[in-house]
Amino acid sequence: METKSDGFTKVTIIIISLLIAIFVIYPIARVVLVSLTPDGSFSLEEYRYIFSKSWLRGTFFNSIRLGVLVATIATIIGFIAAFSLYKVRLPLRGFFRQIVMLPIISPPFMLTISIILLMGRNGLITKKLLGITTFSIYGLDGLVIVQTLGMFPIAYRVLTGVLARISPELENAALNLGGDKGYVFRTVTFPLAIPGMASAWLLVFVTSVADFANPMVLAGNYDVLSVQAYLQFTGMYNLSRGSALAIMLLFPTLLAFIIEKYWVSKKSYVTVTGKPTGAKQDMVSPMTRKLLISFLVLLTVIIMLFYVTVIMGAFFKLWGVDYSLTLKHFVYAWDVGLESIKDTVILAGTSTPFTGLLGMIIAYLVVRKKFIGKNLLQFSSLLSFAVPGTVIGIGYVLAFNQRPFLLTGTATIIILNLIFRNMPVGIEAGVASLKQIDPSIEEASTDLGASSAYTFSKITLPLIKPAFFSGLSYSFVRGMTAVSAIIFLVSARWNHLTALILAETEIMRLGAASVLSLILIIIVMVVFYILGKLVGDDEEFAGMMN
Repeated sequence: METKSDGFTKVTIIIISLLIAIFVIYPIARVVLVSLTPDGSFSLEEYRYIFSKSWLRGTFFNSIRLGVLVATIATIIGFIAAFSLYKVRLPLRGFFRQIVMLPIISPPFMLTISIILLMGRNGLITKKLLGITTFSIYGLDGLVIVQTLGMFPIAYRVLTGVLARISPELENAALNLGGDKGYVFRTVTFPLAIPGMASAWLLVFVTSVADFANPMVLAGNYDVLSVQAYLQFTGMYNLSRGSALAIMLLFPTLLAFIIEKYWVSKKSYVTVTGKPTGAKQDMVSPMTRKLLISFLVLLTVIIMLFYVTVIMGAFFKLWGVDYSLTLKHFVYAWDVGLESIKDTVILAGTSTPFTGLLGMIIAYLVVRKKFIGKNLLQFSSLLSFAVPGTVIGIGYVLAFNQRPFLLTGTATIIILNLIFRNMPVGIEAGVASLKQIDPSIEEASTDLGASSAYTFSKITLPLIKPAFFSGLSYSFVRGMTAVSAIIFLVSARWNHLTALILAETEIMRLGAASVLSLILIIIVMVVFYILGKLVGDDEEFAGMMN
């Protein structure tokens, strides 16, 4: 039940609206403005130039092609994994659930480092084991592999929430009426999961098209928009053309986000009645169960192979040439990376509580309060998830390099970027949790004379504590592993570990890059474990991105 806003709530809404306007809307508007005013006056010249050059047009279609391939394959893998682990009785389900989520808490280009070490020109598999020296992993094929492995957990998270909400009563009824398990899957389970699969596909598509780190290292001659926008903006210092390419990148991702959020996600065919349901039955035949176990084992082997490769790369002297053990990469990484490690922990650690709290406040306003412009506030607050990091990074450079917002080169600009970039994670977790809490609990507090601030801090926030810590966990992970927007904002005073790993990978210091990736993974997993203990086994938010 929605309630009208009191004085304190109105002030809160105004403050949050101003913050979103300054740190989400304004940077995007600056990118649009610069792309349309290359010489200080309105002009479409940059867009005409881009469409007149086949190699620049090609970057757009290359990005779309990559996104479609990755989204399709990742959604298939995510669905099979989610179905196996949530609709079938399998051994070691807890173990497999942890493994399939590993890629989401890793640096975005850790898989790129691994695939170069395994299948590059001096790769362990290609050169050492198979003796192949002419094969190149650089290009579309390599990008599809690393993006699929890195992004299928997004589809998996969405689909676990969908499959977990399908009432067993429907499947049991179909079985009791004589349908075999294959027929029940085709006519009940799969059709009910279609909206979730569409949402998963669109979310992975947005993430793939917006990806910067993997194409930066692995694309080879396969140009994509995110990298070309970065090169035009920073390498050639062509601000208007870089901005125009960033806007071209914005269109498909924003369109996909809007379709997912306001059309597909509303078309849920899952009905939860609240009535007692029958016991869950195993929805597959013995042969299918064996195939699903084999699939999960193969997926686990591949994921672990990539992780083990990074660990091995940290200890081998010169990958592909000299496999003797050494600690020199650790010494070098410690020398060049200590300050970046400190900076990254400070930046991510500082931004995380603000991100989590802001997300909970916005979720509370959206779900519990009634006010003018609520839908606009909700859309604007979620917009930073849909906008590619390249666009946000360029926008922050353009918006905050002059007074009254002179923040370039400071920690503040990076922290603000992390807060408003990761805010949607906390919002979605908070909204999902608040919708499951009876509003009469808060109404009782208000009826007894408590203010909205007191009710939120003393009643609502404790009730949504799991969602709050879930938002904190993933905000910290994203803060530690961010790169696409951060790469524009780091400076000599404040660097980020992902930017350093990217720099070491580009100059092929893969040993040092492996060490730094390993350090980053360890930090993230330790914090993730600690926050996870505070949340508990939180499957409730497995589908919070849905």
